[in-house]
Amino acid sequence: MTRLTKFARPATSLVIYAVLAALIVVPFLSFLAMSFFSVEGVTINRTPTMGNFIRAFTDPVMMSVFWRTILLCGAIAFVTTLIAYPVAVFINGLQGVARYVLLTATTAPLILSYVMKIYAFRSILGGNGLLNRMLLATGIIDTPSSFFVFNLNAVFLVLAVLLAPFAILPILLSLEKIPAALSEAAADLSASRWTIFRTVTVPLSRPGIATALSFTFIMSIGDFVTPQMVGGPNGFTFGRIIYSQFGLAFNWPFGAALGVLMAAVIVVVLALAMRLGRVPGGASR
Repeated sequence: MTRLTKFARPATSLVIYAVLAALIVVPFLSFLAMSFFSVEGVTINRTPTMGNFIRAFTDPVMMSVFWRTILLCGAIAFVTTLIAYPVAVFINGLQGVARYVLLTATTAPLILSYVMKIYAFRSILGGNGLLNRMLLATGIIDTPSSFFVFNLNAVFLVLAVLLAPFAILPILLSLEKIPAALSEAAADLSASRWTIFRTVTVPLSRPGIATALSFTFIMSIGDFVTPQMVGGPNGFTFGRIIYSQFGLAFNWPFGAALGVLMAAVIVVVLALAMRLGRVPGGASR
């Protein structure tokens, strides 16, 4: 039995790595290879060329949308995590039924259809939506406002709300791993609640903060459905450009090149998140 277990573990690891390679590495390499091809009419020319990357970097409109999307997604990640942290702290401080009820309420939106949630936001933020009607009824505005629909403001607001659970959960898990004895020891040494929070809770929850930031950034930068449905012509993002290249434009090589640029940004973000997630005095958890 021991000998069987000894050989089973390496075999299991080999199968797992083989599956990961087949599902992740091989598709990405084929995607990378596609970015060096070109399109002639409706035919893909497989002669290697750097034309797609040159076009991407020299097109001022393309680069403008690229950097604007990175700034937008960075703002979404920062604001969502900033709001999610106190929510996670509050849930972590609850006990019994109240804790599970609030946790369920936080995660319940994840089981709903993504498109359904976006349509719900459109009905709230639209010109004749609930928000505009409330503002008109209170006299804050005189005419329906388009500030929160069919622009980047709408994309920002909708994605920040939709991705909130993906920020709350990793922070909550990180907070749960902090031993209560550390806070109790700090309190015994006459440390105030703010001091305990600043010197114990926040540093030890950095892995959760880093995960929340990276999750929300990556999910928002790759999203093209939300900008398509609530962004309108004034809410164009880099994800929509990539989507259009694989769709209407039928320029898969150029779309692949833009996807490689996005993948490079994601790799940089993950590297920064790993660095941020290191707990002081020890390895990241």
